Amino acid sequence: MRPSPSRPGPDRRRAERAGRWAEAAAALYLNLKLYRIRARRYRTPVGEIDLVAERFGVTVFVEVKARRARGDYRAALEAVDRARIVRAARHYLMRHPALAETPLRFDVIFLAPFALPRHVKDAFGAG
Repeated sequence: MRPSPSRPGPDRRRAERAGRWAEAAAALYLNLKLYRIRARRYRTPVGEIDLVAERFGVTVFVEVKARRARGDYRAALEAVDRARIVRAARHYLMRHPALAETPLRFDVIFLAPFALPRHVKDAFGAG
């Protein structure tokens, strides 16, 4: 018998908790680097943005990736769905038109146990 889609199983709930923890840790990390968090888990019809931050007038859309073990972050960077994040960012900017005039950037933060966060600034462009 298949699990009900309205009732996530224990593995999905565990992954959801881990994702929330990773996003909270990434937000704290960015706060320590003097970023201002404008939105967390911003949901749109086309996707979700983990964090929207601002620093020195630059609006930054942040994807958070948590891994169970340390590894080559470049391989994990390739797994990021760039088109989805760009579409979600466009949606965010339509809702906040004043930010469309600011410089924009897309960052990725990688988290792994027993390792400092890896912050990849300007991980990919808007195209």
